[in-house]
Amino acid sequence: MRRFIDDQLRQWRDSVRRKPLILRGARQVGKTWSLKEFGKSCFESVLLVDLERNLSLRKLFDGDLGAVRICADLEVLLRQKITPGKTLLFFDEIQACPRAITALRYFYEEMPELHVVAAGSLLEFALKDVSFPVGRIQFFNLYPLCFAEYMEAIGNAPAAAALFGDPAEISPSVHGLLRDELKRYFFIGGMPAAVKAYLESNSLRDAFEVQGEIVESYKMDFAKYTPHVDRYCLDAVFTSLAQSVGQQIKYSRLAEGYSNPTLKKAFEALCLAQVARRVTSADPSGLPLGATASIKVFKTLMLDLGLLRYLSGMPDDREYAKGDLLAIYRGSMAEQFVGQEMLVSQQGNLHYWDRQAKSSSAEVDYLAVINGKIHPVEVKSGASGSLRSLHLFLATYPECGKALVFSDQPYADLPAQKITFLPLYTAFAATKVSEQP
Repeated sequence: MRRFIDDQLRQWRDSVRRKPLILRGARQVGKTWSLKEFGKSCFESVLLVDLERNLSLRKLFDGDLGAVRICADLEVLLRQKITPGKTLLFFDEIQACPRAITALRYFYEEMPELHVVAAGSLLEFALKDVSFPVGRIQFFNLYPLCFAEYMEAIGNAPAAAALFGDPAEISPSVHGLLRDELKRYFFIGGMPAAVKAYLESNSLRDAFEVQGEIVESYKMDFAKYTPHVDRYCLDAVFTSLAQSVGQQIKYSRLAEGYSNPTLKKAFEALCLAQVARRVTSADPSGLPLGATASIKVFKTLMLDLGLLRYLSGMPDDREYAKGDLLAIYRGSMAEQFVGQEMLVSQQGNLHYWDRQAKSSSAEVDYLAVINGKIHPVEVKSGASGSLRSLHLFLATYPECGKALVFSDQPYADLPAQKITFLPLYTAFAATKVSEQP
Protein backbone atom coordinates (compact mmCIF):
# COMPACT_ATOMS: atom_id res chain seq x y z
CA MET A 1 0.00 0.00 0.00
CA ARG A 2 1.63 3.23 -1.12
CA ARG A 3 1.30 5.91 1.52
CA PHE A 4 1.71 9.65 1.15
CA ILE A 5 4.16 9.48 4.07
CA ASP A 6 6.60 7.74 1.68
CA ASP A 7 7.44 11.01 -0.04
CA GLN A 8 7.92 12.81 3.27
CA LEU A 9 10.31 10.09 4.39
CA ARG A 10 12.41 10.47 1.24
CA GLN A 11 12.56 14.23 1.76
CA TRP A 12 13.72 13.63 5.33
CA ARG A 13 16.41 11.22 4.11
CA ASP A 14 17.87 13.86 1.77
CA SER A 15 17.52 16.87 4.07
CA VAL A 16 20.72 18.60 5.20
CA ARG A 17 18.92 19.56 8.43
CA ARG A 18 17.86 16.01 9.16
CA LYS A 19 17.35 14.93 12.77
CA PRO A 20 16.35 11.55 14.22
CA LEU A 21 12.74 10.98 13.24
CA ILE A 22 9.85 9.59 15.27
CA LEU A 23 6.83 8.42 13.28
CA ARG A 24 3.83 8.80 15.54
CA GLY A 25 0.30 7.53 15.23
CA ALA A 26 -2.26 5.25 16.82
CA ARG A 27 -1.60 1.55 16.93
CA GLN A 28 -2.07 -0.41 13.69
CA VAL A 29 -2.11 2.53 11.27
CA GLY A 30 0.94 1.14 9.45
CA LYS A 31 3.93 2.88 11.06
CA THR A 32 6.21 -0.16 11.24
CA TRP A 33 5.32 -1.31 7.72
CA SER A 34 5.95 2.14 6.21
CA LEU A 35 9.36 2.51 7.87
CA LYS A 36 10.42 -1.01 6.88
CA GLU A 37 9.44 -0.40 3.26
CA PHE A 38 11.23 2.95 3.34
CA GLY A 39 14.36 1.22 4.59
CA LYS A 40 14.19 -1.52 1.96
CA SER A 41 13.71 0.91 -0.93
CA CYS A 42 16.09 3.69 0.12
CA PHE A 43 18.97 2.04 2.02
CA GLU A 44 21.35 -0.87 1.58
CA SER A 45 20.34 -2.29 4.95
CA VAL A 46 17.87 -1.82 7.81
CA LEU A 47 18.76 -2.57 11.42
CA LEU A 48 15.48 -3.18 13.25
CA VAL A 49 15.54 -2.80 17.04
CA ASP A 50 12.16 -3.95 18.39
CA LEU A 51 12.05 -2.58 21.93
CA GLU A 52 8.71 -4.14 22.81
CA ARG A 53 9.42 -7.69 21.71
CA ASN A 54 13.13 -7.93 22.58
CA LEU A 55 13.36 -7.06 26.27
CA SER A 56 17.12 -7.66 26.44
CA LEU A 57 17.78 -4.78 24.03
CA ARG A 58 16.30 -2.30 26.50
CA LYS A 59 19.30 -2.90 28.76
CA LEU A 60 21.44 -1.04 26.20
CA PHE A 61 19.88 2.17 27.48
CA ASP A 62 20.32 1.55 31.21
CA GLY A 63 23.63 3.37 31.53
CA ASP A 64 25.64 5.62 29.22
CA LEU A 65 23.56 6.81 26.27
CA GLY A 66 26.42 7.56 23.90
CA ALA A 67 25.38 6.88 20.32
CA VAL A 68 28.72 5.35 19.31
CA ARG A 69 28.61 2.89 22.20
CA ILE A 70 24.97 1.93 21.51
CA CYS A 71 25.72 1.29 17.82
CA ALA A 72 28.76 -0.82 18.68
CA ASP A 73 26.71 -2.95 21.06
CA LEU A 74 23.87 -3.32 18.53
CA GLU A 75 26.30 -4.55 15.89
CA VAL A 76 27.41 -7.31 18.24
CA LEU A 77 24.00 -8.26 19.59
CA LEU A 78 22.18 -8.21 16.23
CA ARG A 79 25.16 -9.35 14.13
CA GLN A 80 24.75 -6.59 11.59
CA LYS A 81 27.02 -3.78 10.47
CA ILE A 82 25.82 -0.19 10.86
CA THR A 83 27.18 2.05 8.10
CA PRO A 84 26.19 5.75 8.19
CA GLY A 85 24.59 6.79 4.91
CA LYS A 86 23.83 3.17 3.97
CA THR A 87 22.04 1.77 7.03
CA LEU A 88 18.67 2.84 8.40
CA LEU A 89 18.66 2.35 12.18
CA PHE A 90 15.04 1.71 13.17
CA PHE A 91 13.87 1.66 16.81
CA ASP A 92 10.39 0.12 16.76
CA GLU A 93 7.90 0.51 19.63
CA ILE A 94 10.22 3.07 21.18
CA GLN A 95 7.66 3.97 23.84
CA ALA A 96 8.45 0.63 25.50
CA CYS A 97 11.89 2.01 26.46
CA PRO A 98 11.59 5.71 27.40
CA ARG A 99 15.36 6.13 27.80
CA ALA A 100 15.74 5.21 24.13
CA ILE A 101 13.77 8.36 23.36
CA THR A 102 16.25 10.38 25.43
CA ALA A 103 19.12 8.67 23.60
CA LEU A 104 17.99 10.08 20.25
CA ARG A 105 19.56 13.43 21.17
CA TYR A 106 22.97 11.81 21.28
CA PHE A 107 22.51 10.27 17.85
CA TYR A 108 21.76 13.80 16.62
CA GLU A 109 24.81 15.26 18.36
CA GLU A 110 27.36 12.47 17.91
CA MET A 111 26.33 10.68 14.69
CA PRO A 112 24.35 13.16 12.55
CA GLU A 113 25.33 11.29 9.38
CA LEU A 114 23.44 8.17 10.52
CA HIS A 115 19.78 7.90 9.51
CA VAL A 116 17.79 7.09 12.65
CA VAL A 117 14.04 6.54 12.76
CA ALA A 118 11.64 5.33 15.42
CA ALA A 119 7.99 4.35 15.54
CA GLY A 120 5.84 4.71 18.60
CA SER A 121 2.31 4.64 19.93
CA LEU A 122 1.15 5.94 23.31
CA LEU A 123 4.26 8.15 23.29
CA GLU A 124 2.79 10.87 25.45
CA PHE A 125 2.39 8.38 28.30
CA ALA A 126 6.03 7.33 28.01
CA LEU A 127 7.29 10.91 27.76
CA LYS A 128 6.03 11.72 31.24
CA ASP A 129 8.92 9.75 32.68
CA VAL A 130 11.86 10.87 30.54
CA SER A 131 13.99 13.86 29.69
CA PHE A 132 12.71 14.77 26.26
CA PRO A 133 15.33 15.91 23.72
CA VAL A 134 13.61 19.12 22.61
CA GLY A 135 14.89 20.50 19.31
CA ARG A 136 16.84 17.36 18.45
CA ILE A 137 14.03 15.19 17.07
CA GLN A 138 11.64 15.47 14.14
CA PHE A 139 8.11 14.11 14.16
CA PHE A 140 5.83 12.88 11.39
CA ASN A 141 2.34 11.59 12.04
CA LEU A 142 0.71 8.68 10.25
CA TYR A 143 -3.06 8.33 10.01
CA PRO A 144 -5.26 5.58 8.54
CA LEU A 145 -5.36 5.40 4.74
CA CYS A 146 -7.15 8.40 3.30
CA PHE A 147 -9.55 7.82 0.42
CA ALA A 148 -6.93 8.40 -2.30
CA GLU A 149 -4.56 5.93 -0.63
CA TYR A 150 -7.43 3.45 -0.33
CA MET A 151 -8.20 3.79 -4.05
CA GLU A 152 -4.58 3.01 -4.90
CA ALA A 153 -4.59 0.08 -2.46
CA ILE A 154 -7.57 -1.54 -4.18
CA GLY A 155 -5.81 -1.22 -7.52
CA ASN A 156 -7.45 1.82 -9.09
CA ALA A 157 -4.62 4.32 -9.38
CA PRO A 158 -6.31 6.26 -12.26
CA ALA A 159 -9.35 6.90 -10.04
CA ALA A 160 -7.04 7.98 -7.22
CA ALA A 161 -5.37 10.43 -9.61
CA ALA A 162 -8.77 11.75 -10.68
CA LEU A 163 -9.37 12.87 -7.10
CA PHE A 164 -6.66 15.48 -7.59
CA GLY A 165 -7.90 16.73 -10.95
CA ASP A 166 -10.30 19.55 -11.69
CA PRO A 167 -13.58 18.56 -9.98
CA ALA A 168 -15.52 20.46 -12.64
CA GLU A 169 -14.20 18.05 -15.27
CA ILE A 170 -15.13 14.79 -13.55
CA SER A 171 -17.54 12.96 -15.86
CA PRO A 172 -20.85 11.54 -14.57
CA SER A 173 -19.54 7.99 -14.96
CA VAL A 174 -16.35 8.68 -12.99
CA HIS A 175 -18.39 10.58 -10.40
CA GLY A 176 -20.59 7.51 -10.00
CA LEU A 177 -17.61 5.19 -9.64
CA LEU A 178 -15.90 7.37 -7.03
CA ARG A 179 -19.12 7.80 -5.13
CA ASP A 180 -19.73 4.04 -5.04
CA GLU A 181 -16.19 3.36 -3.83
CA LEU A 182 -16.53 6.10 -1.21
CA LYS A 183 -19.61 4.39 0.16
CA ARG A 184 -17.63 1.16 0.58
CA TYR A 185 -14.78 3.13 2.17
CA PHE A 186 -17.28 4.58 4.67
CA PHE A 187 -17.76 1.05 5.99
CA ILE A 188 -14.27 -0.44 5.48
CA GLY A 189 -12.38 2.59 6.71
CA GLY A 190 -8.67 3.15 6.35
CA MET A 191 -7.05 0.82 8.89
CA PRO A 192 -4.53 -1.14 6.79
CA ALA A 193 -5.52 -4.54 8.22
CA ALA A 194 -9.21 -3.94 7.45
CA VAL A 195 -8.42 -2.81 3.89
CA LYS A 196 -6.18 -5.85 3.42
CA ALA A 197 -8.91 -8.19 4.68
CA TYR A 198 -11.38 -6.71 2.21
CA LEU A 199 -8.89 -6.97 -0.67
CA GLU A 200 -8.14 -10.62 0.05
CA SER A 201 -11.76 -11.79 0.22
CA ASN A 202 -13.78 -8.99 -1.39
CA SER A 203 -15.95 -9.25 1.71
CA LEU A 204 -17.05 -6.33 3.86
CA ARG A 205 -17.81 -8.80 6.65
CA ASP A 206 -14.14 -9.80 6.83
CA ALA A 207 -13.20 -6.12 7.15
CA PHE A 208 -15.80 -5.77 9.92
CA GLU A 209 -14.23 -8.68 11.82
CA VAL A 210 -10.83 -7.01 11.66
CA GLN A 211 -12.32 -3.74 12.91
CA GLY A 212 -13.68 -5.60 15.92
CA GLU A 213 -10.28 -7.13 16.60
CA ILE A 214 -8.60 -3.71 16.41
CA VAL A 215 -11.12 -2.16 18.80
CA GLU A 216 -10.68 -5.00 21.28
CA SER A 217 -6.88 -4.65 21.08
CA TYR A 218 -7.24 -0.94 21.81
CA LYS A 219 -9.37 -1.72 24.84
CA MET A 220 -6.69 -4.11 26.07
CA ASP A 221 -4.20 -1.26 25.64
CA PHE A 222 -6.33 0.88 27.92
CA ALA A 223 -4.95 -1.15 30.82
CA LYS A 224 -1.59 0.47 30.07
CA TYR A 225 -3.05 3.88 30.88
CA THR A 226 -3.86 2.88 34.46
CA PRO A 227 -3.44 3.88 37.23
CA HIS A 228 -3.74 7.29 35.57
CA VAL A 229 -7.21 6.60 34.13
CA ASP A 230 -10.19 4.43 35.04
CA ARG A 231 -10.14 1.61 32.47
CA TYR A 232 -13.89 1.01 32.55
CA CYS A 233 -14.57 4.71 32.12
CA LEU A 234 -12.21 4.65 29.11
CA ASP A 235 -14.21 1.83 27.54
CA ALA A 236 -17.47 3.70 28.05
CA VAL A 237 -16.15 7.01 26.71
CA PHE A 238 -14.55 5.30 23.71
CA THR A 239 -17.92 3.90 22.67
CA SER A 240 -19.80 7.10 23.50
CA LEU A 241 -17.53 9.25 21.34
CA ALA A 242 -18.40 7.17 18.28
CA GLN A 243 -22.02 8.17 18.83
CA SER A 244 -21.13 11.85 19.30
CA VAL A 245 -19.19 12.74 16.13
CA GLY A 246 -20.16 16.22 14.97
CA GLN A 247 -21.63 17.21 18.33
CA GLN A 248 -20.15 19.58 20.86
CA ILE A 249 -18.76 17.50 23.69
CA LYS A 250 -20.05 17.77 27.24
CA TYR A 251 -18.18 15.48 29.58
CA SER A 252 -21.28 14.75 31.66
CA ARG A 253 -22.97 13.20 28.62
CA LEU A 254 -20.17 10.79 27.75
CA ALA A 255 -20.97 8.13 30.35
CA GLU A 256 -23.10 7.65 33.44
CA GLY A 257 -21.77 6.99 36.90
CA TYR A 258 -18.51 8.93 36.61
CA SER A 259 -17.52 12.42 37.72
CA ASN A 260 -16.63 15.12 35.19
CA PRO A 261 -12.90 15.04 36.16
CA THR A 262 -12.83 11.25 35.62
CA LEU A 263 -14.57 11.58 32.25
CA LYS A 264 -12.26 14.39 31.21
CA LYS A 265 -9.20 12.32 32.11
CA ALA A 266 -10.55 9.40 30.05
CA PHE A 267 -11.26 11.63 27.05
CA GLU A 268 -7.81 13.21 27.19
CA ALA A 269 -6.18 9.77 27.42
CA LEU A 270 -7.99 8.66 24.26
CA CYS A 271 -6.79 11.80 22.50
CA LEU A 272 -3.21 11.20 23.66
CA ALA A 273 -3.43 7.67 22.28
CA GLN A 274 -4.74 9.21 19.01
CA VAL A 275 -7.82 6.99 18.88
CA ALA A 276 -9.93 10.14 19.27
CA ARG A 277 -9.25 13.70 18.20
CA ARG A 278 -10.32 16.95 19.84
CA VAL A 279 -11.50 19.51 17.22
CA THR A 280 -11.57 22.91 18.89
CA SER A 281 -13.60 26.00 18.12
CA ALA A 282 -11.46 28.87 16.84
CA ASP A 283 -11.86 32.53 15.88
CA PRO A 284 -11.42 32.84 12.08
CA SER A 285 -10.50 36.52 12.18
CA GLY A 286 -6.80 35.74 11.92
CA LEU A 287 -4.00 33.17 11.78
CA PRO A 288 -2.85 30.93 13.30
CA LEU A 289 -6.17 29.38 14.20
CA GLY A 290 -4.59 27.49 17.07
CA ALA A 291 -3.88 30.76 18.87
CA THR A 292 -7.62 31.32 19.41
CA ALA A 293 -8.62 27.69 19.93
CA SER A 294 -11.02 27.20 22.83
CA ILE A 295 -10.16 24.66 25.51
CA LYS A 296 -13.83 24.49 26.52
CA VAL A 297 -15.72 24.42 23.21
CA PHE A 298 -14.85 21.41 21.08
CA LYS A 299 -16.18 18.38 19.27
CA THR A 300 -14.50 15.12 18.41
CA LEU A 301 -13.45 12.84 15.57
CA MET A 302 -12.68 9.17 15.82
CA LEU A 303 -9.45 7.76 14.44
CA ASP A 304 -11.16 5.93 11.60
CA LEU A 305 -14.49 5.59 9.84
CA GLY A 306 -14.49 1.82 10.05
CA LEU A 307 -13.83 1.84 13.79
CA LEU A 308 -16.59 4.42 14.21
CA ARG A 309 -18.92 2.06 12.36
CA TYR A 310 -18.03 -0.79 14.70
CA LEU A 311 -18.24 1.21 17.94
CA SER A 312 -21.46 3.01 17.04
CA GLY A 313 -23.37 -0.23 16.72
CA MET A 314 -25.17 1.11 13.65
CA PRO A 315 -27.35 -1.41 11.75
CA ASP A 316 -25.08 -2.04 8.77
CA ASP A 317 -27.77 -3.41 6.48
CA ARG A 318 -30.06 -0.40 6.86
CA GLU A 319 -27.27 2.19 6.72
CA TYR A 320 -25.52 0.62 3.71
CA ALA A 321 -28.81 0.50 1.82
CA LYS A 322 -29.23 4.28 1.98
CA GLY A 323 -28.76 6.02 -1.34
CA ASP A 324 -27.59 9.40 -0.03
CA LEU A 325 -24.11 9.34 1.52
CA LEU A 326 -25.11 12.30 3.70
CA ALA A 327 -27.90 10.24 5.23
CA ILE A 328 -25.69 7.40 6.50
CA TYR A 329 -25.71 7.37 10.30
CA ARG A 330 -27.51 10.74 10.41
CA GLY A 331 -24.73 12.44 8.46
CA SER A 332 -22.06 11.58 11.03
CA MET A 333 -20.18 9.31 8.64
CA ALA A 334 -19.84 12.10 6.07
CA GLU A 335 -18.69 14.59 8.71
CA GLN A 336 -16.20 12.06 10.09
CA PHE A 337 -14.94 11.37 6.56
CA VAL A 338 -14.33 15.04 5.74
CA GLY A 339 -12.66 15.61 9.11
CA GLN A 340 -10.50 12.52 8.70
CA GLU A 341 -9.37 13.65 5.24
CA MET A 342 -8.70 17.18 6.50
CA LEU A 343 -6.55 15.97 9.38
CA VAL A 344 -4.13 14.76 6.71
CA SER A 345 -4.59 17.60 4.23
CA GLN A 346 -4.31 20.25 6.97
CA GLN A 347 -1.30 18.51 8.53
CA GLY A 348 -3.03 17.81 11.82
CA ASN A 349 -4.39 21.33 12.37
CA LEU A 350 -8.17 21.08 12.48
CA HIS A 351 -10.70 23.53 13.94
CA TYR A 352 -14.30 24.63 13.48
CA TRP A 353 -16.36 27.77 14.10
CA ASP A 354 -18.98 28.03 16.80
CA ARG A 355 -20.91 31.11 17.82
CA GLN A 356 -23.11 30.86 20.89
CA ALA A 357 -25.75 33.59 21.11
CA LYS A 358 -29.23 33.68 22.61
CA SER A 359 -31.02 34.19 19.34
CA SER A 360 -28.43 33.45 16.66
CA SER A 361 -26.11 30.61 17.57
CA ALA A 362 -24.30 29.20 14.54
CA GLU A 363 -21.71 26.58 13.63
CA VAL A 364 -19.54 25.78 10.61
CA ASP A 365 -18.26 22.20 10.50
CA TYR A 366 -14.56 22.90 9.83
CA LEU A 367 -12.07 25.61 8.95
CA ALA A 368 -9.42 25.02 6.27
CA VAL A 369 -6.31 27.15 5.83
CA ILE A 370 -5.34 27.13 2.16
CA ASN A 371 -2.57 29.37 0.80
CA GLY A 372 -2.75 31.56 3.90
CA LYS A 373 -6.51 32.11 3.72
CA ILE A 374 -9.19 30.70 6.02
CA HIS A 375 -12.05 28.89 4.28
CA PRO A 376 -15.24 27.73 6.01
CA VAL A 377 -16.06 24.09 5.29
CA GLU A 378 -19.52 22.53 5.53
CA VAL A 379 -20.73 18.98 5.01
CA LYS A 380 -24.28 19.43 3.76
CA SER A 381 -26.83 18.15 1.28
CA GLY A 382 -28.98 21.26 1.15
CA ALA A 383 -29.02 24.09 -1.39
CA SER A 384 -27.04 27.25 -0.73
CA GLY A 385 -30.10 29.02 0.59
CA SER A 386 -30.39 26.60 3.52
CA LEU A 387 -26.82 27.15 4.71
CA ARG A 388 -27.74 29.77 7.30
CA SER A 389 -24.63 29.43 9.46
CA LEU A 390 -22.36 29.50 6.42
CA HIS A 391 -23.94 32.70 5.07
CA LEU A 392 -23.64 34.27 8.52
CA PHE A 393 -19.97 33.30 8.63
CA LEU A 394 -19.27 34.82 5.20
CA ALA A 395 -21.04 38.03 6.19
CA THR A 396 -19.20 38.23 9.52
CA TYR A 397 -15.74 37.46 8.11
CA PRO A 398 -15.65 38.90 4.56
CA GLU A 399 -11.85 38.69 4.48
CA CYS A 400 -12.03 34.88 4.58
CA GLY A 401 -11.85 32.77 1.45
CA LYS A 402 -14.78 31.15 -0.34
CA ALA A 403 -16.86 28.53 1.38
CA LEU A 404 -16.39 24.86 0.50
CA VAL A 405 -19.52 22.73 0.80
CA PHE A 406 -19.01 18.97 0.49
CA SER A 407 -22.12 17.11 -0.61
CA ASP A 408 -23.27 13.99 -2.43
CA GLN A 409 -23.70 15.95 -5.65
CA PRO A 410 -21.35 16.86 -8.52
CA TYR A 411 -19.31 20.07 -8.62
CA ALA A 412 -21.09 23.44 -8.76
CA ASP A 413 -19.63 26.92 -8.29
CA LEU A 414 -21.65 29.93 -7.08
CA PRO A 415 -19.15 32.81 -7.24
CA ALA A 416 -21.79 35.45 -6.50
CA GLN A 417 -22.46 33.76 -3.16
CA LYS A 418 -18.79 32.91 -2.60
CA ILE A 419 -19.65 29.21 -2.30
CA THR A 420 -18.33 26.16 -4.14
CA PHE A 421 -20.12 22.82 -3.91
CA LEU A 422 -17.79 19.83 -4.15
CA PRO A 423 -18.30 16.05 -4.14
CA LEU A 424 -17.44 14.47 -0.80
CA TYR A 425 -14.63 12.44 -2.32
CA THR A 426 -12.63 15.61 -3.15
CA ALA A 427 -12.26 16.61 0.54
CA PHE A 428 -8.54 15.87 0.70
CA ALA A 429 -7.53 17.54 -2.56
CA ALA A 430 -9.76 20.59 -2.04
CA THR A 431 -8.40 21.37 1.42
CA LYS A 432 -4.73 20.44 1.16
CA VAL A 433 -2.22 22.91 2.54
CA SER A 434 0.45 22.16 -0.02
CA GLU A 435 0.73 20.46 -3.36
CA GLN A 436 -0.36 16.87 -3.80
CA PRO A 437 2.15 14.45 -2.22
